[in-house]
Amino acid sequence: MGSERCKRVREHVRAVSGWPMWQLRPWLVAFIALVTAVYVAAVAVAAAVEPWPQPLHNLWLCGALLLCTALTVEMTKRIGENAGLIKDVYTVWELPLAILLPPVYALVAPIFRFTLTQLRIRRIPLHRRVFSAAVVGLANGSASLVFHAITSQRTAIAPSVGSPATLWLLAVALAAVTLWTVNTSLLFPAIKGSDPTVTLQELYLARERVQNDLAELCVAVLVTLGVAVTPLTILLAFPFVTLLQRSFRHVQLVNASRVDTKTGLLNAGTWEREAATEVARAVRTHTSLAVALIDIDHFKAVNDSFGHLAGDRALRTVARALSIPLREYDLVGRFGGEEFALLLPQTKALDAYRIAQRIRTHIGSMPITVSDDTDAEPVRLSISIGVAALGARWDSSSGAQLTELLAAADGALYQAKRSGRNQVCVVTENATFGASGHDAFGVRGHAAAENGAGGTQGTPEAAGPVTEVIQAP
Repeated sequence: MGSERCKRVREHVRAVSGWPMWQLRPWLVAFIALVTAVYVAAVAVAAAVEPWPQPLHNLWLCGALLLCTALTVEMTKRIGENAGLIKDVYTVWELPLAILLPPVYALVAPIFRFTLTQLRIRRIPLHRRVFSAAVVGLANGSASLVFHAITSQRTAIAPSVGSPATLWLLAVALAAVTLWTVNTSLLFPAIKGSDPTVTLQELYLARERVQNDLAELCVAVLVTLGVAVTPLTILLAFPFVTLLQRSFRHVQLVNASRVDTKTGLLNAGTWEREAATEVARAVRTHTSLAVALIDIDHFKAVNDSFGHLAGDRALRTVARALSIPLREYDLVGRFGGEEFALLLPQTKALDAYRIAQRIRTHIGSMPITVSDDTDAEPVRLSISIGVAALGARWDSSSGAQLTELLAAADGALYQAKRSGRNQVCVVTENATFGASGHDAFGVRGHAAAENGAGGTQGTPEAAGPVTEVIQAP
Protein backbone atom coordinates (compact mmCIF):
# COMPACT_ATOMS: atom_id res chain seq x y z
CA MET A 1 0.00 0.00 0.00
CA GLY A 2 2.79 2.39 0.92
CA SER A 3 4.73 1.71 -2.28
CA GLU A 4 1.60 2.24 -4.37
CA ARG A 5 0.99 5.59 -2.67
CA CYS A 6 4.61 6.66 -3.28
CA LYS A 7 4.26 5.68 -6.93
CA ARG A 8 1.17 7.88 -7.32
CA VAL A 9 2.96 10.75 -5.62
CA ARG A 10 5.89 10.43 -8.01
CA GLU A 11 3.52 10.39 -10.98
CA HIS A 12 1.85 13.57 -9.74
CA VAL A 13 5.23 15.23 -9.24
CA ARG A 14 6.29 14.31 -12.78
CA ALA A 15 3.01 15.65 -14.13
CA VAL A 16 3.47 18.96 -12.30
CA SER A 17 7.10 19.26 -13.40
CA GLY A 18 5.92 18.93 -17.00
CA TRP A 19 3.64 21.96 -16.86
CA PRO A 20 4.43 24.47 -19.63
CA MET A 21 4.66 27.21 -17.00
CA TRP A 22 8.05 25.94 -15.80
CA GLN A 23 9.51 26.69 -19.22
CA LEU A 24 9.07 30.41 -18.53
CA ARG A 25 11.71 32.59 -16.93
CA PRO A 26 11.93 32.12 -13.14
CA TRP A 27 10.96 35.71 -12.36
CA LEU A 28 7.93 35.39 -14.64
CA VAL A 29 6.84 32.19 -12.90
CA ALA A 30 7.17 33.99 -9.56
CA PHE A 31 5.18 36.97 -10.87
CA ILE A 32 2.35 34.73 -12.12
CA ALA A 33 2.27 32.89 -8.80
CA LEU A 34 2.23 36.16 -6.84
CA VAL A 35 -0.62 37.69 -8.86
CA THR A 36 -2.63 34.47 -8.59
CA ALA A 37 -2.05 34.27 -4.83
CA VAL A 38 -3.13 37.89 -4.33
CA TYR A 39 -6.25 37.19 -6.39
CA VAL A 40 -7.18 34.12 -4.36
CA ALA A 41 -6.67 36.08 -1.14
CA ALA A 42 -8.83 38.94 -2.46
CA VAL A 43 -11.66 36.54 -3.33
CA ALA A 44 -11.44 34.93 0.11
CA VAL A 45 -11.51 38.27 1.93
CA ALA A 46 -14.38 39.62 -0.20
CA ALA A 47 -16.43 36.48 0.35
CA ALA A 48 -15.74 36.54 4.11
CA VAL A 49 -16.85 40.15 4.64
CA GLU A 50 -19.94 39.89 2.46
CA PRO A 51 -23.11 38.89 4.33
CA TRP A 52 -24.97 35.88 2.94
CA PRO A 53 -27.46 35.02 1.61
CA GLN A 54 -27.51 37.76 -0.97
CA PRO A 55 -30.65 39.67 -1.97
CA LEU A 56 -32.49 38.06 -4.86
CA HIS A 57 -32.05 41.19 -6.98
CA ASN A 58 -28.25 40.85 -6.79
CA LEU A 59 -28.37 37.23 -7.87
CA TRP A 60 -30.70 37.97 -10.78
CA LEU A 61 -28.55 40.87 -11.99
CA CYS A 62 -25.37 38.81 -11.71
CA GLY A 63 -26.99 35.95 -13.62
CA ALA A 64 -28.18 38.26 -16.40
CA LEU A 65 -24.72 39.82 -16.87
CA LEU A 66 -23.01 36.42 -16.79
CA LEU A 67 -25.49 35.20 -19.40
CA CYS A 68 -24.43 38.10 -21.63
CA THR A 69 -20.81 37.09 -21.04
CA ALA A 70 -21.61 33.51 -22.05
CA LEU A 71 -23.39 34.67 -25.22
CA THR A 72 -20.40 36.84 -26.09
CA VAL A 73 -18.10 33.84 -25.65
CA GLU A 74 -20.32 31.84 -27.99
CA MET A 75 -20.12 34.63 -30.55
CA THR A 76 -16.34 34.52 -30.29
CA LYS A 77 -16.40 30.76 -30.87
CA ARG A 78 -17.74 31.28 -34.39
CA ILE A 79 -14.66 33.23 -35.48
CA GLY A 80 -12.14 31.67 -33.10
CA GLU A 81 -9.61 33.21 -30.76
CA ASN A 82 -6.25 34.45 -31.99
CA ALA A 83 -3.09 33.26 -30.30
CA GLY A 84 -1.94 36.79 -29.50
CA LEU A 85 -3.45 39.68 -27.60
CA ILE A 86 -6.99 40.25 -28.84
CA LYS A 87 -9.56 42.94 -28.23
CA ASP A 88 -12.84 41.90 -26.66
CA VAL A 89 -15.85 43.61 -25.08
CA TYR A 90 -16.25 41.67 -21.83
CA THR A 91 -15.57 44.82 -19.80
CA VAL A 92 -19.00 46.04 -20.91
CA TRP A 93 -20.60 43.25 -18.84
CA GLU A 94 -18.09 43.12 -15.99
CA LEU A 95 -17.99 46.83 -15.14
CA PRO A 96 -21.70 46.80 -14.13
CA LEU A 97 -20.90 43.85 -11.86
CA ALA A 98 -18.12 45.86 -10.24
CA ILE A 99 -20.23 48.99 -9.83
CA LEU A 100 -23.71 47.74 -9.01
CA LEU A 101 -22.89 44.67 -6.88
CA PRO A 102 -20.57 43.92 -3.95
CA PRO A 103 -16.88 43.36 -4.90
CA VAL A 104 -17.01 39.58 -4.61
CA TYR A 105 -19.15 39.35 -7.77
CA ALA A 106 -16.65 41.31 -9.85
CA LEU A 107 -13.80 39.20 -8.49
CA VAL A 108 -15.24 35.80 -9.35
CA ALA A 109 -16.86 36.73 -12.70
CA PRO A 110 -13.62 36.19 -14.71
CA ILE A 111 -13.44 32.59 -13.43
CA PHE A 112 -16.71 31.89 -15.21
CA ARG A 113 -15.64 33.69 -18.36
CA PHE A 114 -12.20 32.08 -18.77
CA THR A 115 -13.45 28.62 -17.85
CA LEU A 116 -16.08 28.92 -20.57
CA THR A 117 -13.48 30.27 -23.02
CA GLN A 118 -11.15 27.36 -22.30
CA LEU A 119 -13.91 24.81 -22.82
CA ARG A 120 -15.79 26.36 -25.72
CA ILE A 121 -13.26 28.25 -27.82
CA ARG A 122 -9.65 27.19 -27.54
CA ARG A 123 -7.61 25.14 -25.11
CA ILE A 124 -4.32 26.78 -24.17
CA PRO A 125 -1.89 26.11 -21.27
CA LEU A 126 -3.94 26.34 -18.10
CA HIS A 127 -1.59 28.73 -16.33
CA ARG A 128 -2.37 31.37 -18.95
CA ARG A 129 -6.11 31.15 -18.31
CA VAL A 130 -5.59 31.19 -14.55
CA PHE A 131 -3.30 34.20 -14.74
CA SER A 132 -5.68 36.06 -17.08
CA ALA A 133 -8.59 35.40 -14.71
CA ALA A 134 -6.51 36.66 -11.78
CA VAL A 135 -5.51 39.84 -13.62
CA VAL A 136 -9.04 40.64 -14.78
CA GLY A 137 -10.47 39.77 -11.36
CA LEU A 138 -8.06 42.11 -9.57
CA ALA A 139 -8.80 44.84 -12.11
CA ASN A 140 -12.55 44.41 -11.58
CA GLY A 141 -12.09 44.34 -7.82
CA SER A 142 -10.03 47.54 -7.91
CA ALA A 143 -12.73 49.29 -9.93
CA SER A 144 -15.35 48.13 -7.44
CA LEU A 145 -13.36 49.41 -4.47
CA VAL A 146 -12.76 52.78 -6.12
CA PHE A 147 -16.44 53.30 -6.94
CA HIS A 148 -17.77 52.16 -3.57
CA ALA A 149 -15.16 54.24 -1.75
CA ILE A 150 -16.29 57.36 -3.64
CA THR A 151 -20.04 56.85 -3.39
CA SER A 152 -20.31 54.73 -0.21
CA GLN A 153 -22.84 52.55 -2.06
CA ARG A 154 -22.89 48.79 -1.54
CA THR A 155 -25.65 47.70 -3.91
CA ALA A 156 -27.26 48.74 -7.17
CA ILE A 157 -28.68 52.19 -6.53
CA ALA A 158 -29.84 54.27 -9.46
CA PRO A 159 -28.32 57.76 -9.50
CA SER A 160 -30.53 60.72 -8.70
CA VAL A 161 -31.26 63.43 -11.23
CA GLY A 162 -28.99 66.50 -11.25
CA SER A 163 -25.61 66.93 -9.60
CA PRO A 164 -25.68 63.57 -7.78
CA ALA A 165 -26.11 61.82 -11.13
CA THR A 166 -23.12 63.70 -12.55
CA LEU A 167 -20.94 62.75 -9.61
CA TRP A 168 -22.17 59.14 -9.83
CA LEU A 169 -21.29 58.98 -13.52
CA LEU A 170 -17.86 60.49 -12.88
CA ALA A 171 -17.25 57.87 -10.19
CA VAL A 172 -18.15 55.12 -12.68
CA ALA A 173 -15.82 56.63 -15.26
CA LEU A 174 -12.99 56.79 -12.71
CA ALA A 175 -13.64 53.15 -11.78
CA ALA A 176 -13.48 52.20 -15.48
CA VAL A 177 -10.13 53.96 -15.88
CA THR A 178 -8.91 52.16 -12.76
CA LEU A 179 -9.98 48.84 -14.25
CA TRP A 180 -8.02 49.51 -17.45
CA THR A 181 -4.95 50.75 -15.58
CA VAL A 182 -4.73 47.78 -13.21
CA ASN A 183 -5.35 45.30 -16.01
CA THR A 184 -2.63 46.87 -18.17
CA SER A 185 -0.14 47.17 -15.31
CA LEU A 186 -0.47 43.50 -14.37
CA LEU A 187 -0.67 42.07 -17.87
CA PHE A 188 2.17 43.94 -19.54
CA PRO A 189 5.03 42.48 -17.41
CA ALA A 190 3.88 38.95 -18.27
CA ILE A 191 3.70 39.73 -22.00
CA LYS A 192 7.08 41.47 -21.86
CA GLY A 193 8.56 38.50 -20.05
CA SER A 194 7.31 36.11 -22.72
CA ASP A 195 8.45 38.34 -25.59
CA PRO A 196 11.05 40.98 -24.60
CA THR A 197 10.76 42.66 -28.00
CA VAL A 198 7.24 44.00 -27.42
CA THR A 199 6.73 47.56 -26.23
CA LEU A 200 4.07 49.32 -24.20
CA GLN A 201 3.51 51.69 -27.11
CA GLU A 202 2.82 48.81 -29.47
CA LEU A 203 0.48 46.90 -27.14
CA TYR A 204 -1.55 49.61 -25.48
CA LEU A 205 -0.64 53.15 -26.56
CA ALA A 206 -0.96 52.91 -30.33
CA ARG A 207 -3.66 55.24 -31.61
CA GLU A 208 -6.00 52.52 -32.80
CA ARG A 209 -5.73 50.55 -29.54
CA VAL A 210 -6.36 53.65 -27.45
CA GLN A 211 -9.44 54.44 -29.53
CA ASN A 212 -10.76 50.89 -29.13
CA ASP A 213 -10.15 50.85 -25.38
CA LEU A 214 -11.79 54.24 -24.98
CA ALA A 215 -14.82 53.12 -27.00
CA GLU A 216 -15.18 49.97 -24.89
CA LEU A 217 -14.91 51.87 -21.59
CA CYS A 218 -17.42 54.50 -22.72
CA VAL A 219 -19.92 51.82 -23.72
CA ALA A 220 -19.32 50.04 -20.42
CA VAL A 221 -20.05 53.23 -18.48
CA LEU A 222 -23.26 53.84 -20.44
CA VAL A 223 -24.42 50.24 -19.98
CA THR A 224 -23.70 50.52 -16.27
CA LEU A 225 -25.80 53.67 -16.05
CA GLY A 226 -28.66 52.06 -17.96
CA VAL A 227 -28.60 48.87 -15.90
CA ALA A 228 -28.60 50.94 -12.70
CA VAL A 229 -31.86 52.51 -13.85
CA THR A 230 -33.39 49.23 -15.04
CA PRO A 231 -31.86 45.81 -15.81
CA LEU A 232 -33.97 45.72 -18.98
CA THR A 233 -31.26 47.94 -20.48
CA ILE A 234 -29.31 44.71 -21.05
CA LEU A 235 -31.77 43.71 -23.77
CA LEU A 236 -31.17 46.96 -25.62
CA ALA A 237 -27.42 46.98 -25.03
CA PHE A 238 -26.63 43.47 -26.23
CA PRO A 239 -27.14 44.09 -29.99
CA PHE A 240 -25.02 47.22 -29.78
CA VAL A 241 -22.24 45.40 -27.92
CA THR A 242 -22.40 42.63 -30.51
CA LEU A 243 -21.85 45.19 -33.25
CA LEU A 244 -18.95 46.71 -31.28
CA GLN A 245 -17.26 43.33 -30.93
CA ARG A 246 -17.62 42.60 -34.63
CA SER A 247 -16.10 46.00 -35.38
CA PHE A 248 -13.11 45.24 -33.16
CA ARG A 249 -12.60 41.82 -34.71
CA HIS A 250 -12.96 43.19 -38.24
CA VAL A 251 -10.20 45.71 -37.56
CA GLN A 252 -8.02 42.97 -36.10
CA LEU A 253 -8.55 40.74 -39.13
CA VAL A 254 -7.80 43.59 -41.53
CA ASN A 255 -4.63 44.46 -39.64
CA ALA A 256 -3.60 40.81 -39.51
CA SER A 257 -3.96 40.53 -43.28
CA ARG A 258 -1.55 43.45 -43.72
CA VAL A 259 1.15 42.32 -41.31
CA ASP A 260 3.89 39.72 -41.55
CA THR A 261 3.29 37.34 -38.66
CA LYS A 262 6.95 36.77 -37.78
CA THR A 263 8.12 40.37 -37.67
CA GLY A 264 5.02 42.52 -37.20
CA LEU A 265 6.03 44.64 -40.20
CA LEU A 266 3.98 45.10 -43.35
CA ASN A 267 3.95 42.00 -45.50
CA ALA A 268 5.31 42.15 -49.03
CA GLY A 269 1.94 42.58 -50.75
CA THR A 270 0.78 45.39 -48.49
CA TRP A 271 4.13 47.18 -48.67
CA GLU A 272 4.12 47.08 -52.48
CA ARG A 273 0.55 48.42 -52.70
CA GLU A 274 1.19 51.31 -50.32
CA ALA A 275 4.64 51.99 -51.78
CA ALA A 276 3.20 52.18 -55.30
CA THR A 277 0.76 54.83 -54.10
CA GLU A 278 3.57 56.87 -52.53
CA VAL A 279 5.77 56.60 -55.63
CA ALA A 280 2.91 57.71 -57.88
CA ARG A 281 2.30 60.69 -55.60
CA ALA A 282 5.99 61.63 -55.64
CA VAL A 283 6.09 61.45 -59.45
CA ARG A 284 2.94 63.54 -59.75
CA THR A 285 4.12 66.23 -57.32
CA HIS A 286 7.78 66.08 -58.38
CA THR A 287 9.01 65.41 -54.85
CA SER A 288 11.97 63.31 -53.80
CA LEU A 289 11.65 59.70 -52.68
CA ALA A 290 13.97 56.78 -51.96
CA VAL A 291 13.60 53.02 -51.72
CA ALA A 292 15.95 50.77 -49.75
CA LEU A 293 16.36 47.00 -49.68
CA ILE A 294 17.99 45.53 -46.57
CA ASP A 295 19.45 42.06 -46.26
CA ILE A 296 20.89 40.45 -43.12
CA ASP A 297 24.41 39.24 -43.80
CA HIS A 298 25.08 35.52 -43.30
CA PHE A 299 21.71 35.00 -41.68
CA LYS A 300 21.74 31.32 -42.57
CA ALA A 301 24.51 30.88 -40.00
CA VAL A 302 22.07 31.89 -37.24
CA ASN A 303 19.56 29.23 -38.28
CA ASP A 304 22.30 26.62 -38.67
CA SER A 305 23.97 27.44 -35.34
CA PHE A 306 21.00 28.13 -33.08
CA GLY A 307 17.93 26.80 -34.87
CA HIS A 308 15.05 28.37 -36.77
CA LEU A 309 13.26 29.57 -33.63
CA ALA A 310 16.35 31.57 -32.71
CA GLY A 311 16.43 32.88 -36.27
CA ASP A 312 12.81 34.01 -35.99
CA ARG A 313 13.62 35.84 -32.77
CA ALA A 314 16.57 37.55 -34.43
CA LEU A 315 14.32 38.56 -37.34
CA ARG A 316 11.83 40.16 -34.93
CA THR A 317 14.59 42.04 -33.13
CA VAL A 318 16.02 43.40 -36.37
CA ALA A 319 12.54 44.29 -37.62
CA ARG A 320 11.82 46.37 -34.52
CA ALA A 321 15.19 48.08 -34.76
CA LEU A 322 14.47 49.12 -38.36
CA SER A 323 11.57 51.31 -37.25
CA ILE A 324 13.51 53.30 -34.65
CA PRO A 325 15.07 55.97 -36.94
CA LEU A 326 12.08 56.17 -39.29
CA ARG A 327 9.28 58.72 -39.47
CA GLU A 328 5.60 57.89 -39.08
CA TYR A 329 4.94 58.07 -42.80
CA ASP A 330 7.92 55.92 -43.85
CA LEU A 331 7.01 52.39 -44.90
CA VAL A 332 8.92 49.36 -43.70
CA GLY A 333 8.02 45.80 -44.62
CA ARG A 334 9.41 42.31 -44.81
CA PHE A 335 10.18 41.44 -48.39
CA GLY A 336 10.85 37.77 -47.85
CA GLY A 337 13.32 35.62 -45.93
CA GLU A 338 15.80 37.91 -44.20
CA GLU A 339 15.19 40.81 -46.59
CA PHE A 340 13.34 44.03 -45.72
CA ALA A 341 12.14 47.00 -47.75
CA LEU A 342 11.97 50.69 -46.83
CA LEU A 343 10.19 53.48 -48.62
CA LEU A 344 11.27 56.99 -47.63
CA PRO A 345 8.99 59.73 -49.01
CA GLN A 346 10.37 63.25 -49.37
CA THR A 347 13.91 61.94 -49.02
CA LYS A 348 16.84 62.73 -51.31
CA ALA A 349 19.65 60.32 -51.99
CA LEU A 350 22.03 61.85 -49.46
CA ASP A 351 19.39 61.81 -46.71
CA ALA A 352 18.46 58.23 -47.56
CA TYR A 353 22.14 57.30 -47.36
CA ARG A 354 22.41 58.84 -43.89
CA ILE A 355 19.26 57.07 -42.69
CA ALA A 356 20.56 53.77 -44.04
CA GLN A 357 23.89 54.32 -42.33
CA ARG A 358 22.19 54.97 -38.99
CA ILE A 359 20.17 51.78 -39.38
CA ARG A 360 23.25 49.77 -40.39
CA THR A 361 25.33 51.11 -37.50
CA HIS A 362 22.58 50.59 -34.94
CA ILE A 363 21.87 47.00 -35.91
CA GLY A 364 25.57 46.19 -36.18
CA SER A 365 26.18 47.36 -32.62
CA MET A 366 23.05 45.77 -31.16
CA PRO A 367 23.34 42.52 -29.17
CA ILE A 368 20.56 40.15 -30.18
CA THR A 369 19.24 37.60 -27.71
CA VAL A 370 18.29 34.36 -29.42
CA SER A 371 17.91 32.13 -26.37
CA ASP A 372 15.94 32.15 -23.11
CA ASP A 373 19.11 31.05 -21.35
CA THR A 374 20.28 34.08 -19.38
CA ASP A 375 23.90 32.81 -19.50
CA ALA A 376 23.95 32.55 -23.29
CA GLU A 377 25.89 35.28 -25.06
CA PRO A 378 23.95 37.39 -27.59
CA VAL A 379 24.81 37.32 -31.26
CA ARG A 380 25.61 40.28 -33.46
CA LEU A 381 24.47 40.69 -37.02
CA SER A 382 25.37 43.07 -39.80
CA ILE A 383 23.22 44.20 -42.70
CA SER A 384 23.81 45.30 -46.28
CA ILE A 385 21.59 48.02 -47.76
CA GLY A 386 20.91 49.02 -51.34
CA VAL A 387 19.21 52.37 -51.94
CA ALA A 388 17.65 53.84 -55.07
CA ALA A 389 16.54 57.48 -55.24
CA LEU A 390 13.76 58.69 -57.52
CA GLY A 391 14.97 60.79 -60.43
CA ALA A 392 14.15 61.65 -64.02
CA ARG A 393 15.19 58.14 -65.03
CA TRP A 394 12.12 56.77 -63.24
CA ASP A 395 10.03 59.95 -63.27
CA SER A 396 7.84 58.97 -66.19
CA SER A 397 4.27 58.03 -66.88
CA SER A 398 5.06 54.38 -67.51
CA GLY A 399 3.44 53.32 -64.22
CA ALA A 400 6.36 51.00 -63.45
CA GLN A 401 8.41 53.42 -61.36
CA LEU A 402 8.26 51.28 -58.22
CA THR A 403 9.36 48.17 -60.11
CA GLU A 404 12.28 50.07 -61.63
CA LEU A 405 13.25 51.55 -58.26
CA LEU A 406 13.18 48.11 -56.64
CA ALA A 407 15.31 46.70 -59.43
CA ALA A 408 17.83 49.52 -58.97
CA ALA A 409 17.84 49.07 -55.19
CA ASP A 410 18.33 45.35 -55.63
CA GLY A 411 21.32 46.04 -57.88
CA ALA A 412 22.72 48.39 -55.25
CA LEU A 413 22.20 45.73 -52.59
CA TYR A 414 24.10 43.24 -54.73
CA GLN A 415 26.91 45.77 -55.10
CA ALA A 416 27.02 46.28 -51.31
CA LYS A 417 27.30 42.56 -50.72
CA ARG A 418 29.93 42.12 -53.43
CA SER A 419 31.97 44.91 -51.83
CA GLY A 420 32.30 42.99 -48.56
CA ARG A 421 28.84 43.21 -46.93
CA ASN A 422 27.97 45.50 -44.00
CA GLN A 423 27.80 48.27 -46.62
CA VAL A 424 25.38 50.89 -47.89
CA CYS A 425 25.28 51.40 -51.64
CA VAL A 426 23.16 54.12 -53.25
CA VAL A 427 22.04 54.34 -56.86
CA THR A 428 20.81 57.63 -58.35
CA GLU A 429 19.96 58.51 -61.93
CA ASN A 430 23.47 58.05 -63.29
CA ALA A 431 25.63 57.54 -60.23
CA THR A 432 26.44 54.83 -57.75
CA PHE A 433 28.12 55.71 -54.45
CA GLY A 434 28.71 54.23 -51.05
CA ALA A 435 30.44 51.12 -52.42
CA SER A 436 33.69 49.99 -50.88
CA GLY A 437 36.97 51.41 -52.00
CA HIS A 438 37.37 55.15 -51.29
CA ASP A 439 36.63 57.88 -48.76
CA ALA A 440 33.04 58.36 -47.76
CA PHE A 441 31.14 61.09 -49.55
CA GLY A 442 33.71 63.54 -50.69
CA VAL A 443 32.76 66.77 -52.43
CA ARG A 444 32.00 64.93 -55.64
CA GLY A 445 29.96 62.41 -53.68
CA HIS A 446 27.74 65.14 -52.29
CA ALA A 447 27.18 66.52 -55.77
CA ALA A 448 26.29 63.08 -57.05
CA ALA A 449 23.92 62.51 -54.20
CA GLU A 450 22.10 65.78 -54.61
CA ASN A 451 22.21 66.26 -58.36
CA GLY A 452 22.40 62.72 -59.69
CA ALA A 453 25.67 63.49 -61.48
CA GLY A 454 29.14 62.08 -61.03
CA GLY A 455 30.71 58.70 -60.69
CA THR A 456 31.22 56.03 -58.11
CA GLN A 457 32.22 57.39 -54.70
CA GLY A 458 33.65 55.99 -51.54
CA THR A 459 32.85 53.93 -48.51
CA PRO A 460 30.31 54.88 -45.80
CA GLU A 461 31.78 55.77 -42.45
CA ALA A 462 32.61 52.71 -40.37
CA ALA A 463 31.43 50.51 -43.20
CA GLY A 464 34.47 48.33 -43.70
CA PRO A 465 34.11 44.59 -44.16
CA VAL A 466 33.25 42.71 -40.98
CA THR A 467 35.68 40.10 -39.79
CA GLU A 468 33.04 38.27 -37.74
CA VAL A 469 29.39 38.74 -38.62
CA ILE A 470 28.08 36.40 -35.93
CA GLN A 471 29.64 36.07 -32.52
CA ALA A 472 28.36 32.72 -31.36
CA PRO A 473 28.25 32.06 -27.64
